[in-house]
Amino acid sequence: MAQATHASDVAAIERVVEAFRTSLIQKDKPAYMSLFFSDKPEDIGWQFVSEDRRLVHIRQTKPDAIKARQIPSNNFIALIDGAVAAKEPREETFSNITVDTDGEIASVAFDYTFLANGQKTNWGKEMWQLVRTEKGWKIFSVVYTIRDKWSEGEG
Repeated sequence: MAQATHASDVAAIERVVEAFRTSLIQKDKPAYMSLFFSDKPEDIGWQFVSEDRRLVHIRQTKPDAIKARQIPSNNFIALIDGAVAAKEPREETFSNITVDTDGEIASVAFDYTFLANGQKTNWGKEMWQLVRTEKGWKIFSVVYTIRDKWSEGEG
């Protein structure tokens, strides 16, 4: 856990997490984009890992599926563009947030749930790396697990 001397940084990072959440709800692409270190997808790490039981299901139709395939079209801009384009509401909720920082770099980890039109579509653990710039804390990379109805064995 972060030292008390970095309490203001922890609070600022928690504000970044909240701004990420609200920008998705409000379909506010400029606000969302301002949270990242760069506006170029190739500059921001963005990687999912499928949970094993979900992967078994995916392999029924895509036998070459792997746990952590790098897909260039799956990036931070695609997330906000999908939310903006969707007619129904999109939301990502966060719980069990932990922040670790030395005041210059930080990691934040939390449990997430993604909702489309109020329905839980996927969930898992998400971890970000952030850097403190002259313009404040910026997200540098995101890794996350994907669990969904197949993870629970539902059909």
